[in-house]
Amino acid sequence: MNIQERMASCQLFTDHDVNYPEEAAALARARQRGKVLCYEINRLHPDDMEGRKDLMKQLFGSIGENVWMEPPIRMAYGSNTTIGSNVYINFNLTVVDDYKVTIGDDVMFGPNVTIAVTGHPVHPDMRKEGGMFALPVVIEDGAWIGSGVIILPGVTIGKGSVIGAGSVVTKDVPANVIAAGNPCKIIREITDHDRVYYYKNMRFDQVEW
Repeated sequence: MNIQERMASCQLFTDHDVNYPEEAAALARARQRGKVLCYEINRLHPDDMEGRKDLMKQLFGSIGENVWMEPPIRMAYGSNTTIGSNVYINFNLTVVDDYKVTIGDDVMFGPNVTIAVTGHPVHPDMRKEGGMFALPVVIEDGAWIGSGVIILPGVTIGKGSVIGAGSVVTKDVPANVIAAGNPCKIIREITDHDRVYYYKNMRFDQVEW
């Protein structure tokens, strides 16, 4: 199997496999391209919003309409990440996207979120050769990822769910729930009560909306 086939089948791989020098070189070029585009985005003047949009279109595998991103951003590739429409990305998103990251529509990110599709063997002897594995991460439509959340390989976060600040998400989170903690666990479902109260005892009908 070549490198891409190993990635796709969740087997161990190295991105510098000497048995596939052309593929390894192509991956190195793709990583460098992602780093350069992130650098260009991060150094833009804040008023240059059109320049940022243009660079974002080049960076991501695909991107929808009305996506707002606050620099800085850090990506392993960028090209392996797809983003839907109406997405808000706050400061300092880090994405280790050696493999696929899928972000749906209407997703919100707090600052300092990390998404990592890649892991390594636990035993130190088995890490010497630089082997790693990659599992796709999916964030479905309408999810809200709180500040400082870390999302680990293979995780799917369900439609409309909220991940509390500082959580470490190690397994799938179903749709329409609030989950938080390290490791992240379901706290409760999102219900019609949340249509009435936006925070603790604060009601929507008591504010201008």
